[in-house]
Amino acid sequence: MDNLDYGIIGNCRSAAVISKMGSVDWCCLPEFDSSSVFAKLLDEKIGGSFGFEVDEAYEITQTYVENTAILCTKYENGEDVFEVYDFMPRYHLTAGGYHSPPEIVRFIKYISGKPKVKVLYDPKLEYAIGETKTYVKHNFIASLTHAEKFDTVFLYTSFNKNAVVEGREIEITEDGYFLLGYNEKILLPNTEKVYLDLERTKVYWLNWSNNTPNYRKYNAEISRSAITLKLLSYDKTGAVLAAATTSLPETIGEVRNWDYRFCWIRDASMVVKVVSELGHKNVAKRYLQFIIDLIPDKDEKLQIMYGINKEKKLTEETLDHLSGYEGSKPVRVGNAAYIQRQNDIYGILMDVIYENLHKFSTDIANGEDIWSITKGIVWIVDKHWKEADKGIWEFRSEDRHFTFSKVLCWTAIDRAIKVAKIFNKHHKIEKWKPLRDEIWADIYENAWNEEVQAFTQSYGSKHLDASVLLMESYGCIDAKHEKYVSTVEAIERELSNDGLLYRYKNEDDFGLPSSSFTVCTFWFVNSLFKIGQEEKAMEYFDRLLSYSNHLGLFSEDIDFKTKRLLGNFPQAYSHLALIECAINFSNKHSDEKILESMRE
Repeated sequence: MDNLDYGIIGNCRSAAVISKMGSVDWCCLPEFDSSSVFAKLLDEKIGGSFGFEVDEAYEITQTYVENTAILCTKYENGEDVFEVYDFMPRYHLTAGGYHSPPEIVRFIKYISGKPKVKVLYDPKLEYAIGETKTYVKHNFIASLTHAEKFDTVFLYTSFNKNAVVEGREIEITEDGYFLLGYNEKILLPNTEKVYLDLERTKVYWLNWSNNTPNYRKYNAEISRSAITLKLLSYDKTGAVLAAATTSLPETIGEVRNWDYRFCWIRDASMVVKVVSELGHKNVAKRYLQFIIDLIPDKDEKLQIMYGINKEKKLTEETLDHLSGYEGSKPVRVGNAAYIQRQNDIYGILMDVIYENLHKFSTDIANGEDIWSITKGIVWIVDKHWKEADKGIWEFRSEDRHFTFSKVLCWTAIDRAIKVAKIFNKHHKIEKWKPLRDEIWADIYENAWNEEVQAFTQSYGSKHLDASVLLMESYGCIDAKHEKYVSTVEAIERELSNDGLLYRYKNEDDFGLPSSSFTVCTFWFVNSLFKIGQEEKAMEYFDRLLSYSNHLGLFSEDIDFKTKRLLGNFPQAYSHLALIECAINFSNKHSDEKILESMRE
């Protein structure tokens, strides 16, 4: 494997990651955070996968059906041609709600000739911990394991079941299908029904994408990123995942491998802010309900992250039997970071609450809950903003006074004041303004380093940190302020490597970071644009887009030297920041076009 050349399919219940050769190399059923059915991504030998083998004369190409989450892999050998349409069903039910079963559907479309293929069907349930046995039954192929716990999956197909299980060559002469379900079907599928599911799912995604505005520039990139963010949202509770995978390493052979199938308040709030800016109100409404459900007591502190079903305990374990992605161990499930304190999450959450009230304020069914949460957050920030924490990058060592955390404490109070205005709670506005001013003065006094001529990572430090670039995005400082401009320039000198950014360059718990954190480069591009270096920003942005995989998808990290994608995939952070940059450039482009037409 040289790159994360994968596509993602899903239905807001689970997801599957499919290689450019058409192999399902990662999928957990019935939900995103369930144990895996296929985990070849984390162990080439024993992980399990579901692919197709054709002879070397075939050319294999892969694209998404435009404006959908349906992946099409085409196998072509002169006259012999067939296509595989991969999707997880999702569509509206006439009675209301969605049909989103825990299923992968692989619709085989016959095009021409006499294509021959071997099916490589090798499920390994429960993270491949024990043996998975596969049996051919009358109506389906059943795979089960008794390791750890009992689990089964069912494969329905229009092809010869024995030939599929034995990996014998099959000639494709007409359309057909594979339907892998977590549950046994009551009504047996057939090719016509499966095709109908494909068309219904296509209509669902086309309708969803139609709600995303059109942009003059980067429209395809914005649309693909928006669909990817939607695929990382979990309908049942409103949670938004950081990524669909676990333990894909930030650097090959190192131990920075984490499970990202959880809802970080920070990442999710940033995603929801961007997705609601694109007009997708339901994602925002569901997420706010997720937050309201999590805070039953007024004085309960928020955790930095939760399970997608609102679990509060996310015990971290290692799966030592799996060799890891390209040998990068350990493979982890769960995430011990849930116990950390990170003071920035309150500001990020208040920001998304304010944005949603501001955009959709006529629609507030839960206004009283939101006002209670707002007051609770102000109370918590007032009591704790002067304390050190672990910061946005989740340092597992000692706490520090991170600049980003302080900026977001300021943001929490600033947005609370704006929410109070919307709810006409004027007495609170006057009460909270002095606190906002106090935090602001503290940042300006302690985060600025005269010697470095920049706002630094933490109070009293000389180290630079890409997260400080967000001071402007949150409104804590103006883009043209000389101290902000100087900070952007210092970060470019220190942290930029061939246009890609380090998060920071100081040692952390695991040594020196050795790959670029993709979201930081997008933040950097945005800040260059904001301080007036627009041409350079655009040049960096176009170059960064060229590092995406063949489907326009990004993971968490990019290797400085080889530009290969690293880290968990696809990464919500990377795609939300891509959208923010692209909208800025597109709006600027539109403004210029309007000016040109006025001159004419």
